[in-house]
Order: sequence, then structure tokens, then C-alpha cells
Amino acid sequence: MTRTKQKIETDFFKQLDRFTFSVRKRVSTVYAGNRPSTRSGHGIDTIGFREYDSSDALKDIDWKAYARTEKLYVRQFEEEKTLTTHILLDASKSMDYPEKGTSKFEYSAMLAAGFAYMVTKYNDRFAISTFTEEIDINKPGRGKKNLLRAIDRLSELELSGGTSIGEAVMKYSREIKSRSLVILISDFMQDPEAIDTALYRLSDHDLIVIQVLDPTEKVLPLQGNSKLIDLETGEDIRTYISDKFKERYTQKLDDHSARIKKTCMKVGAEFYTFTTDTPVFNAFYHTIRRRRR
Repeated sequence: MTRTKQKIETDFFKQLDRFTFSVRKRVSTVYAGNRPSTRSGHGIDTIGFREYDSSDALKDIDWKAYARTEKLYVRQFEEEKTLTTHILLDASKSMDYPEKGTSKFEYSAMLAAGFAYMVTKYNDRFAISTFTEEIDINKPGRGKKNLLRAIDRLSELELSGGTSIGEAVMKYSREIKSRSLVILISDFMQDPEAIDTALYRLSDHDLIVIQVLDPTEKVLPLQGNSKLIDLETGEDIRTYISDKFKERYTQKLDDHSARIKKTCMKVGAEFYTFTTDTPVFNAFYHTIRRRRR
């Protein structure tokens, strides 16, 4: 059965207010006389001095340094610029599980909305885009209105089809114009080589990868003769589930997740796995604690 409306709770937003979420980057040494930014004194650190030359403006001379040394110097700065946050959310049919309770998609959508909320607090830009075999690209924007529109859109989304994560990421990567924060959320029930390709394609960015699973996918609750349904194809699979079958299944799932984690380590990405019975706030705590400032 396809859900007619996704249930996306936002009560946990208030809990997130206790955290800051760093989505900024350092721009290597720029000088007081030729900074492209028009801002001054905010998000800019002095990292040293260099001697004045004729190409510098007189207003950029550090006169206090001159008083001490009787030589002309200008300050060197390192400027902190905002990163745009791109959130890519798997909306394939496999995310529409289980039929009752919080689905993988609903949980993932809450994570996406939570990240967007934290970015919005600092008036930084974000976009939430969904992908299946195609990708629905949304342009980055700012503000709470943009966030509310994104939540409404996700609430009305009908999940369908399979997943082509490699193709989706290839198309989306063309839309990212500069180094950004990219958050990729999926159950990653796809071909591991396609996942590897997607992760390598995003490796130039600050990348967070989150795998969302239902608890029953981690520990099969079935026993004996069983009928399984492939949510993406609708195909029925009849099989006998023994204790040995469960062991092999668990090992394959663990190996699959371990491969994703290994690739993430190679490309410098953060990797997390959560089941939908994990309180959403707890999931956030684990993902953002190393980014607190």
C-alpha cells in the first residue's frame, strides 16, 4: 500500500536549538587590501603580516605595527565563508517500509528537515532534493519559508520506483558550483559499485552519508516458510527462513554496510547507520557532535 501522505514530525527542532552546526570553510590566505568580501571583522581571522608594497592601498597599512617597527605592514587574513548545504534524499519505493509505523523515508525526511533547520538558523543556503531512478533537483535557498515549503513537498511525496544512485548523483553534481556540504540519506539497498561511484563523485565536497534501516531489516523477525515482496518491483519471493538463512543475511548486510563505510573513509566522508527506532534527536547528536563549535 502506498502512503498518501508522509508523516514528518518537527517537534525535535526545539531540541536542536542547543547545538551549533558548522557548515563553514576556511579560505586560504587573503590580504586586507584585496579581499573579495565586503564584510569586515566578522568571520575573518588575522593570521599574520606581510610587508607593504606599492600595489596595496594606504588604508590597509597596520599603523600600530609601523609604530613598533617603523616598517610598513599589511595584515594577512583567513576568511570564513558559508557553505551551501545540499541534501539528497532517497525517495524510492524501498524507503516506503514498513507499512505501519515510521517508514524509512519518513525518518530520513525528518533527518533532512533537521539539517535544513540548523542551516536556516544561520541564514545559510540549503536544498533538499529527492532521487529514485531520476532526481528531482531543487535549487538552494534561505529562510524558514524555504524550509516549510521543503517539508510540505516531502509530506506530499509519493514514493515509487527503484534507485539509480550513480545516475542521480552524476546529474546533481553538475548543479553544485563550488565546494559544499553534501548530505546523502538512503537505505543504500543498491549495487555497491554504483554506491562507490556516487561517493567518489561527491568526494570533492564535505560529505555526510547516512544509512537508514528499519529494525526488522537488521534482525529478521521471520521464521519458516515466508513470502517476501520486493517493494521496488512488486515481485513475490517465497523462501524458507532458517536460523542459518538469518545468519547469512545478517552477514551480507553487515558486509554491505562495511563496504560503504570503507569507501567513505577513502573519500574522507562521515558514515552513519541508524534504525528508525532510534530517536531522531539521538541520531542528530551522533552526527553533529564532532561539528559543534
